[in-house]
Amino acid sequence: MDDLFREFPTLQRTAADIITADDLRARLAAGRPLRIKYGVDVTAPFLHIGHGVNLWAMREMQEAGHKVVLLIGDFTTRIGDPTGKSSTRPVVSAEQIDRDAEGFVAQAGRVLRTEPDLLEIRRNSEWWEQMTVDSFLGLLAHVTHARLIQRDMFASRIAAGAEIHLHELLYPVLQGYDSCELASDLTIVGTDQMFNELMGRFLAERLGRPPQVVITTQITPGTDGRAKQSKSLGNYIALSDTARDMFGKAMKLRDELVSSYLRHYTLIPLPEIAAIDAAIDAGELNPMQAKRILGRALVERYYSAAEAAREEQWFDRVISGRSVPDDVTEVAVADPNATLVDILRHCLPAESASELRRLIAQGGVRLDGIRKLTDPDERHPLSSGDVVRIGRRRWFQIVFR
Repeated sequence: MDDLFREFPTLQRTAADIITADDLRARLAAGRPLRIKYGVDVTAPFLHIGHGVNLWAMREMQEAGHKVVLLIGDFTTRIGDPTGKSSTRPVVSAEQIDRDAEGFVAQAGRVLRTEPDLLEIRRNSEWWEQMTVDSFLGLLAHVTHARLIQRDMFASRIAAGAEIHLHELLYPVLQGYDSCELASDLTIVGTDQMFNELMGRFLAERLGRPPQVVITTQITPGTDGRAKQSKSLGNYIALSDTARDMFGKAMKLRDELVSSYLRHYTLIPLPEIAAIDAAIDAGELNPMQAKRILGRALVERYYSAAEAAREEQWFDRVISGRSVPDDVTEVAVADPNATLVDILRHCLPAESASELRRLIAQGGVRLDGIRKLTDPDERHPLSSGDVVRIGRRRWFQIVFR
């Protein structure tokens, strides 16, 4: 596959498999723009740098003149992709799907080029809501039960005696047929989506259509070193994160993950990453320095080199140097006898009272970044002009008015 990696070097950093490389070579040799399917179920408007791996590979292909078809799974979201799930997903309302779809398009647009000749946006309700029962049954006639239960999460549920609902069992058929409707030449997905996308190849062959090429990419652990990146686990770096948060999360990464994050999520040349690995192994480079390299590279890729330099300087001054940032947020509090938890409500209005109390109990609230404030019910613990730090990266100057 060296020839394909020379043409699309981003794939060399992340690709696990190409099914099949010969099909891809033939389609590239034909000289026409490829249609590259990127399907998302809109369970929440949230993309992280793990998604960015595939988006950057598609962006590289867009630069060569190929088109990405961003498929909003507004119909299949109502079912919920059972990938990696041990239980049935809750039903999502149509209104929530519409709101989340807008968020997905905006976040994907941080990486993808959005010119009409390079990006097409579709919804799979276009064909699924119009399909008759006769047509659907005809499609299902191509697929056997034995083929479907080969999928690992279905096998796991069966072994555990857990239920598999029929709509979940049919999900791979729905996702696979989407590729047929889009006339997809190629899709780039994580290894956890291989079964569904191979179903697209299978159905295309049965329907007498050219089967799509499937490129799978490796999945790295989240920032905690355990499960893959997830919003619910908080172990992610989001595409929508600020430059400051991106840099800060890179600095908190587990040491053993730095090498794989450099390879998968940055443009640092692979020989340089190998040299960094060797220097760490030899004790010549502190892993914290490698995390700085990662943080700068991430911010530079998603923002700019100038932003990366600014955020490293801010980190040195505020986090390492324990000084108060110049751009601290001012929060006006009307009652000078307010409790600490009430003051924090002004700082973080989206957080619940129980979450604020948890932050206080865990020692996450400090005065001027040094003295811990530990009593949530203490009244008037601050003076006007005092600076409160919540966690490591949120600062607020309290003004009583």
